[in-house]
Amino acid sequence: MVAAVGSSAGIAAFSARQVDFGASDVPMTASEQAAAQGGPITQVPVDLGGEGIAYNLALPAGARLHLTGPVLAAIYLGQITRWNDPALTSLNPGLSLPPAQINVVHRSDGSGTTSIFSNYLSSGDPAWASKVGTGKTLNWPTGEGAEGNGGVATAVNRTPFSIGYVEQAYSQGLLLQFAAIRNQAGNYVLPSA
Repeated sequence: MVAAVGSSAGIAAFSARQVDFGASDVPMTASEQAAAQGGPITQVPVDLGGEGIAYNLALPAGARLHLTGPVLAAIYLGQITRWNDPALTSLNPGLSLPPAQINVVHRSDGSGTTSIFSNYLSSGDPAWASKVGTGKTLNWPTGEGAEGNGGVATAVNRTPFSIGYVEQAYSQGLLLQFAAIRNQAGNYVLPSA
């Protein structure tokens, strides 16, 4: 059986011995390993995917949206709700961002991608850390859920003025734009292989 079901469902299937092996963006926790049937668990780091912030905005050719961790957290907390919010326009001088509502998209299933994204937001924004936290499954304060990375990529691709986090490989064929995110050194970076 080969199926992309999200990390939570995959770990559950592996733990119940419904499958012999699986892959996840985050390793099994000690408690997940202890709950697994059939003996000791061996985890082997094999692959790493670049996760990024996809968006659906009509920007001039060659223009790219710039974001920071705290601004992303505020968007996903529902505190920044419009594309022309001063927090966004100050990061994107020279771009005319529309007054449209930001359509937030997140994973609806338990996922390693969500764990990575929420860990990033928690590490850079105390409000996110205290209100939402980190995990494969979250109680989202705003937005629309979509199943799997493919579901998030498709929702962002089909929904004008939307934003979503997705593993970079799932943008293939959709021509999704990825935001440049400011890192700790102050440089804006993109997800890459």
